[in-house]
Amino acid sequence: MGRTGGGLLALPFGIWLLAAFAAPMGAVALLSVQESSEMFAPLSLVPSGAQYAELFGDPFFMRVFVNTLLLGAAVAACCAVLGYPLALWLTRLPPRWKPIGFAIVLVPLLTNVVVRSLGIILLLAPRGVLGAIADAVGLPRPELLFTWFAVGLALTQVFLPFMVLALYDVLEGQEKRLEEAAAGLGAGPATRFWRVTLPLSLPGLRAGLIITFLLASESYVSAALVGGRKVLVSGMLVVKEGVEVLNYPLAAALAMLMLAAGVLATFLIGRVVALLTPWIAGRAPRVTLRLPPAPRRALVAVAEALAPVVSSLLLTLAVLLLVFPLLLVAVASVNDSPQATVAQFLGFTWRWYAMVLQNERYLSDAWTSLQLALACVAVSLAISLPAAFALVRGAFRGREALGALYMLPLALPGIAIGLGMLRLLQWFVALPPFLGILAVHVVLVAPFMLALLRASVAQLDRSLEEAAGGLGAQPVRVFRRVILPQLGPGIAVACVIGFLISFGEVTVTAFLTTARLQTLPVRIYAEASFSLENTVNAISTILILLTVALLLLVNRLMPLDRVWRR
Repeated sequence: MGRTGGGLLALPFGIWLLAAFAAPMGAVALLSVQESSEMFAPLSLVPSGAQYAELFGDPFFMRVFVNTLLLGAAVAACCAVLGYPLALWLTRLPPRWKPIGFAIVLVPLLTNVVVRSLGIILLLAPRGVLGAIADAVGLPRPELLFTWFAVGLALTQVFLPFMVLALYDVLEGQEKRLEEAAAGLGAGPATRFWRVTLPLSLPGLRAGLIITFLLASESYVSAALVGGRKVLVSGMLVVKEGVEVLNYPLAAALAMLMLAAGVLATFLIGRVVALLTPWIAGRAPRVTLRLPPAPRRALVAVAEALAPVVSSLLLTLAVLLLVFPLLLVAVASVNDSPQATVAQFLGFTWRWYAMVLQNERYLSDAWTSLQLALACVAVSLAISLPAAFALVRGAFRGREALGALYMLPLALPGIAIGLGMLRLLQWFVALPPFLGILAVHVVLVAPFMLALLRASVAQLDRSLEEAAGGLGAQPVRVFRRVILPQLGPGIAVACVIGFLISFGEVTVTAFLTTARLQTLPVRIYAEASFSLENTVNAISTILILLTVALLLLVNRLMPLDRVWRR
């Protein structure tokens, strides 16, 4: 594949990003520097700092912004503490059990964020699980729901899988003999982790911290549900100013401020990890402070004694945090209670499922979500597969930089993309809302599919293609008879993962839905925000079962642990 051919194959992906990613981000940047906040004020090309001055001059906005950053940092730290034991456990599982271990991580990861938040509500509500336990032991019910703790717990549950998978990548690639050598020299579990595992896994920790911080600091769905709108984060203010108040310039300025904070945090995290891993850059380690021998021996002895207990406890907490809320939702869906937050089991019933299946709104929204997800997968596959061949086999200059650029939508705030697309749809009213939502969904799904397809293309057996060409087969016939059969499982896996991501997306979609066009996850989010009837748990359980069923299909095509490594 020559330079021109490779560049042309990558072109459709780039054009889509320009139209559905760069254009909305450009609209947000332009709106953020407008002088006037009036809805119908003409756009000015003369930049103004009026919106930023209003943000920095208002203590309310600054307090919410700082609290959001602190929340993101706390969530990232909690994910790291809980993620290490779970990631290490995954690396030590026998091959036959690894797909089950990955299912524990991937099922919550690919389940709708609203569904997982409902599980946290069932856990923390006054009449939830913890409240029932408190009643049973004669203690007052804890008031945990609608607090910063509840929001932090919900966000940790939502984003913990990203940390686990980031750590797993580096831990699985570590040389196992290093830890064995340390054990042979008498190092206990705590010393081996502190002196061997942790330093070598810092690049994975850096990636996990960046991902979880960025996602947690821009999230608003879980905060709105579990925080009960009593806990305010920056994303909620962007939604309020942009969707409810229609103050697009101020909402855009806040979104850009969130983007700047994310970029700064990414730089700082990378800088700290670089200082802690000087050997990667070929530098000598800096002098570190050391405790005197006696206190150090005492500290090591305590750490070695506590390490097995603490590790097992954190592993148990991590697994329970990922799985238990989903089980609570499933149990509540057959509970004969009209309130979705009641943990006490009053009796078994199927009536909530019957009400869901008889509700035309649910069925209509489910059909919209299905159409949207299928169209998203089709378009994403059409632009990702050629781009995968270009990035793997192309010989054009800047190939690796282009691959990194195509992953950029995963690193920037989705809330800014949603706000920008909302404004573009209002400027270009002839564009149907469905196409606007589809365009954004493709931006969110296509990078995932591209990453999976790049791995599939890289593993193709080139000798088979050369043999077919030597026998006189034309390129189209080689692709259809030789390449496509090899790519079949990889394409199927990418399509299933893309379908789940699109079908469950709510954070960006909530900006773009209308009264006549609403997806099922947005419907659940809206109903969970204002009325918690048990039909919400029933439809949520159906989504969980859909996720499990599709992941079982993926596992039949390719073990789940191999899917992630791709």
